[in-house]
Amino acid sequence: MTNNNSGSQHDFAGLPFADDDASLARHIADLSVPTLMLSMVHMAGGISVLDGLPRPAGIYLNEVQGFMSDEDQQLVRERALEVISKYRDGGCVLPGSLSADLIHEMMNLLVVQEVPDEYVPLLLEELGLDSPDTREVALEGISADKRSAFNVVVIGAGMSGILAAQRLEHAGFSYTVIEKNAGVGGTWYENRYPGARVDVGNHFYCYSFAPRDDWSEFFARQPELQSYFDHCAHEFNIYRNIRFETEVVSAEWSEADAQWSVLLRNGDGLTETIYAQSVISAVGQLNRPKLPEIDGRDSFAGLSMHSAAWVDGTDLTGKRVAVIGTGASAFQIVPTIAPEVESLGVFQRSAPWMFPNPHYHDAVGEGVAWAMRHLPYYGRWYRLLIFWPACDGGLPAMKVDPEWPHQDRAVSAINDAARDFFTQWMVEQVGGDVELAAKIVPDYVCLGKRTLQDNGSWLGALTRPNVDLITNPIDRVVAEGIITADGELHEFDVIIYATGFHANRYLWPMEIVGRDAAVLGEQWGDEPTAYLGITIPNFPNLFCVYGPGTNLAHGGSLFFHSECQVRYIMECLEMLFVSKKRSIECTTLAHDEYNDRLQAELETMIWSHPSIRNSWYRNNSGRIYILSPWRLVDYWSWTRQPDADAFTLA
Repeated sequence: MTNNNSGSQHDFAGLPFADDDASLARHIADLSVPTLMLSMVHMAGGISVLDGLPRPAGIYLNEVQGFMSDEDQQLVRERALEVISKYRDGGCVLPGSLSADLIHEMMNLLVVQEVPDEYVPLLLEELGLDSPDTREVALEGISADKRSAFNVVVIGAGMSGILAAQRLEHAGFSYTVIEKNAGVGGTWYENRYPGARVDVGNHFYCYSFAPRDDWSEFFARQPELQSYFDHCAHEFNIYRNIRFETEVVSAEWSEADAQWSVLLRNGDGLTETIYAQSVISAVGQLNRPKLPEIDGRDSFAGLSMHSAAWVDGTDLTGKRVAVIGTGASAFQIVPTIAPEVESLGVFQRSAPWMFPNPHYHDAVGEGVAWAMRHLPYYGRWYRLLIFWPACDGGLPAMKVDPEWPHQDRAVSAINDAARDFFTQWMVEQVGGDVELAAKIVPDYVCLGKRTLQDNGSWLGALTRPNVDLITNPIDRVVAEGIITADGELHEFDVIIYATGFHANRYLWPMEIVGRDAAVLGEQWGDEPTAYLGITIPNFPNLFCVYGPGTNLAHGGSLFFHSECQVRYIMECLEMLFVSKKRSIECTTLAHDEYNDRLQAELETMIWSHPSIRNSWYRNNSGRIYILSPWRLVDYWSWTRQPDADAFTLA
């Protein structure tokens, strides 16, 4: 599989080309018209190139044509062919850079609204028109010898771990990445179940400085995602520093030595201790599978497995299969296996809300990859097009309006409108099946749990004659299958537990011992907290990526959050070097004030609504410690530079 535009070197302005007009017309037919228009502005050197052309009429998540009619799109494509041909004939030379005011005007055109001034610096950083990587910390004034003498252990070689390693590699630190699996990719290495794919557009679900231009689908499947991380790990030159099939058993801080002793255990059970001045946890939140506490679970005579521990080589053809759960994993597994199994019982505890995304399984046209390689900044603007509606646009629908009178069904007028829209979309798909319609419409407020993207495949699968959606609670598992609370035995050959992860048990089962023998698991209990989700009192030189309070449930991408967090970590290390101290630790005051604000904000959000039960967002006492309620622009601002007053250096 080729990848001509991933890694550390990029030419976002486009590579020269000599395609004839017929080829150009074929390429242009595949493209997002609003994005194409902005690339035309770069090629022409001004926005007057768009004079007389229709403009995008609106923006919505995963909608890339700006709600423009087919006729209007064709008008733009015809003008684009003229502009691109002229650009080609002129040697693919840009007339010059564009002014800041014009870039802002182009943003407004793309997102069909006036981009507020506070968002412009964030969007300019995302665009990266002048630099392929504006989030890398320069670490100026710190000698190479000092950097190479500073050892860092990174726990995990998933998305965030590879990112942290890339930053450390570029900065010249000595580092070791510890990975429990046999390969990189984290969740995209482990989750190999049928149908596994991403639910954030791929051209945004990748490192901002290492975009891929040859995705085969807009929402790629697991093998392609894992391949991307594998390629990046090689491209970033970090493979040599990764220790695979090795787990961190414990890490203990030594005040006298100002370093961490990290106990490792490899696949053969052998242990070893290594030492580091800093530890970066990049283990994520969804990496330890959670099996439900069901009586008799181990008595089943057939094959059973968690979705995140799929047994390679499993053939479900002609089998009687049970899928327990109707969350994100089941949402992908069920439509994939339904055509091949004899029968499929889907056990639902709580129905998921879903919204339409007709492009969820679409292939990427050849013209898209061509444009990202050759048309000036096409890929950058396309990334921004799918970023903006996933930025903070969905947050108002998740905010509780205390004046809204119908809190039993929605938290605000906009939330109620979303409920009606989603309900109509779902019910229409099951036709006149009243019984099924009653099962699939959730009994809790819309957007209160993870909302799934649907192109018709999920409900289409549930309407198949060999698929049964079972809402009776499970009583117990027996050798033959599953007995529900009504006493009925459902016989199966295979049971798949699509039951999620231990989301609230950060860094578990590792034992992390900090200053004055503080044990992180005991300090946290069932209420994990961290300042900005990154640093923790009593644990010097320890940093978290995708830590407590940073899971995004309202939009964005974990790539965006991780890039913010790793930049912040590198800034903290720079502050430590400049201070000529040995340890950096957030103050208890800064930590507590931040988490008081976090909890207060979470109480105003839909995820805390009393109609929501059995949500993995909540801990055992029903409180939320894993989600971020913040606007992306605020979190981005807070993590651009550490506040020295929030830290103690010693």
